[in-house]
Amino acid sequence: MRHPVRLERGSLLGGRYRILSVLGAGGMSHVYEAEDMKLPGKIWAVKESVTQMPFKGSVEREAALLTSLRHPRLPQIVDFFAPDEEGYTYLVMEYIEGLTLSDYIKQCRGKIPMQQFAEFLLQLLDVLSYLHNLDPPVIYRDMKPANIMITPEHEVRLIDFGIARSYKRQHTEDTVKLGTAGFAAPEQYGSGQTDARSDLYGFGALMLYLMTSGAYTEWTQGVESSIRSDVPRTYIPVARRLLRYNAEERFQTADEVRKELLRIPGAAGSTPATDSQLMLSGGTRVIALTGTSAGAGVTHTAIAISHFLERQNFKVAVIEMSPRSQSFARIQQVVQAGKAVPTGRRFAVDGVHYWKQSGRADILSLLGGSYQFIVMDLGSGQDQNRLEEFLRADLPIVVGSGAEWKQAEITAFIRTHHRYPQDKWIYCLPLAAADAVERVRKNLDTSSVYGLPLQLDPFDKDSHMDKVFAHILGHLMAKQPRKRSFFSRKRLVE
Repeated sequence: MRHPVRLERGSLLGGRYRILSVLGAGGMSHVYEAEDMKLPGKIWAVKESVTQMPFKGSVEREAALLTSLRHPRLPQIVDFFAPDEEGYTYLVMEYIEGLTLSDYIKQCRGKIPMQQFAEFLLQLLDVLSYLHNLDPPVIYRDMKPANIMITPEHEVRLIDFGIARSYKRQHTEDTVKLGTAGFAAPEQYGSGQTDARSDLYGFGALMLYLMTSGAYTEWTQGVESSIRSDVPRTYIPVARRLLRYNAEERFQTADEVRKELLRIPGAAGSTPATDSQLMLSGGTRVIALTGTSAGAGVTHTAIAISHFLERQNFKVAVIEMSPRSQSFARIQQVVQAGKAVPTGRRFAVDGVHYWKQSGRADILSLLGGSYQFIVMDLGSGQDQNRLEEFLRADLPIVVGSGAEWKQAEITAFIRTHHRYPQDKWIYCLPLAAADAVERVRKNLDTSSVYGLPLQLDPFDKDSHMDKVFAHILGHLMAKQPRKRSFFSRKRLVE
């Protein structure tokens, strides 16, 4: 049931948010663009909803839910207005510039370029993995093109949590049956309680929709003849399994789907396998390092970690993500000193591949390939892309100073990023004394703080540094098979 637009251009909500335009409308809600009168130049999105049965309290639940979520692919909620006497509620959230996936598909005339298509899939799986691993898990339940935003940088944002719910283990089915026809799993219509596999069904429906240029969302007879010719044929069994009627027969987690897609040549983050022994079941592990301030030692530490891993017989790439950094360029000049002008963005030092001044596309092209570890040097800046890579990493490392007069920088860094999960973060303090390390551990209330000893040359082996890295990286290395050396391969041949 549609409700008329209530706010007009120029209306002032809560004495602070001035309405500029209507951005969109749904069955029971409207979304406005609004400017912040207290923060000149700041634009927000305002979602207007009418609270009725059986949806009473749904907007309050959406507000409470969004407030608790911390992920760069989800909108940040900033304000909430409870239902007034007519039942209208208002949710003020981050304004996301871009197009809905629905409009983006139209702009591409139904055929999103395959590289972007594959990237979008992996980004959606990333946010689904986050939601499903919460306690209790959050089930989105409305995966469809209209609820996905594509930013100008081709980043995915998942919007509209109006029918999301927390999984209730004691319930056998959902209280209210909701979802968009064609994209909703069978259990959303009464055959059981929705769980993570319901979202994976919706993801599969979306995947098939894109594979068929908008023609199909369900696996029916003859659907294969409508699949785009440039879609890897190996996508077909993935989509079919996601769309099984019985949830037990689908993929069980978003991580399982991601792993399968990364094994498919042509997918974002995948390259054709040249050595099957390096196509790992666990995928490429990412270690991301960021600094609390300029000069903290991020590049030195990233290089030292990369060469430590290479000496343990892993295949490693180290990526320079700071756009203004010249560190890798200087290293390349030394390595390629015999050449008039160093060429290419990739070069090698003692078996480690260096990628200078790289971006998101470079990372996606390397993930899932033959590298077992990717080490990201993010520098000390915190733009959105680098922040997302830091948060997404298997091991996020904050590099800071152990000097007492500089320890406030670490506290400030944590306070700035307090809304993001920090359970995986570790902290490295170059040249810090033992008492300084203990002091930081106490201040941060975590044991994941490590002092790094003096290492003049990060390319060389240092037994003291190796001992620290073995402790920090041991759990990641244990999950990865090592490269076979020349001599072990020779013995196998003989």
